[in-house]
This record gives sequence, structure tokens and C-alpha cells, in this order.
Amino acid sequence: MSLHSRYHHGDLRAALLRHAETALRKVGVDGLSLRQLARDTGVSHAAPSRHFRDKQALLDALAITGLERLGDCFEQAVTDGPITTRLQTFARAYLRFAVDNPELLPLMFARRHSSTAAEIQVAAERAFAVPIALIAEGQAAGEIVPGDPKRLGVTALAALQGLATFVGSGYTADYDSEDLLDDLVGHLTLGLLPRSPTS
Repeated sequence: MSLHSRYHHGDLRAALLRHAETALRKVGVDGLSLRQLARDTGVSHAAPSRHFRDKQALLDALAITGLERLGDCFEQAVTDGPITTRLQTFARAYLRFAVDNPELLPLMFARRHSSTAAEIQVAAERAFAVPIALIAEGQAAGEIVPGDPKRLGVTALAALQGLATFVGSGYTADYDSEDLLDDLVGHLTLGLLPRSPTS
């Protein structure tokens, strides 16, 4: 069966990314190679280079795919209700994604001077548009401290990422991850509350 008969236009790229993500989970970034990817996908060794000029281009494509999936998770987490409850919903969505994709996350947040850096930045901005908009909404309602919504979101994300790393590594095995998340969201929410003039 020829390459063209096995894959329609665009299907090969998607198949390569699926196999690459599977390999990433098994062997990590260092073990990932275009040649092995071709073997795993069942195509000629030159086929991946038609979609990814080198390994870095493949890693960048994985990062973009991950950011798009994270954005979908945030979109699905949109709910009504108090800001605190909605922030908790987004936090849970992020924690689940981070714990389920520990190998993918470093690629998503790496900063490189590659030809696709701008494309990765656009994907990141799209992924975090919903939670940042929620912070801005809370500010407009007087429920969240004033400031740059994106900057506030970055600090919250850093805390969530730290918890996800601890949970994924087993460091917090003595505690229920949902309880830890509730604690973290509670602390974050308190920190985001508007300050009184005397505080």
C-alpha cells in the first residue's frame, strides 16, 4: 500500500503528531526522532520531513497542538456562577490537563527563537484568553484585585503548575489532590480579593 493510498491530505501530519506524542510519553524529548517516528507510523523515512523540516519543528507542532487542546479544555470549563466557583472550575481543568500531559507541558511553555515562536505565542494567547477574560470580568465586578489580568493569570498558573508537578511526581501522595487543589484555589482567591484602603 502506497503512502498516498494510506493517508489523505493532512492525515499524515495528524498521524505523525499522534505517534510523536505517544513516543514523547514513552521516551521523552531526547528519545524522539523523525526516523523512528516514520517507522512507528509505517511510512518512508523521508515522509515526516515533508511536514516537519527537523525535530525542533516537530516539537513546536506538538506544543501548538497541546495549547489548542488546553484551550478546548478551558472552553469546556466555562460555567455560570460566582467568580470563585468559576475560577475553581478552570483550576481543576488545568490541573487535570497538566497531570495527564507532564511531557507535553514543558514544550508548550518553552520559549525559543524558532520560526514558529510567533505561532506558538498566538496559540498560547488563544488558550488562556478564557481564564484571563474571567479575571477581567471579576475585576469589573469588584470581586478581584485591580491589575493586569494577564499578569494575575500568570501568577495563578505558576502556582497551579507547581501543584501539578508535585502531584505528578508523587510528592503529594499523602494528600488528596482534589483537597490540595481546593486549598490552593482558596489561597489564590484570597490573594485576588480587592484590598481595603488600610491593608
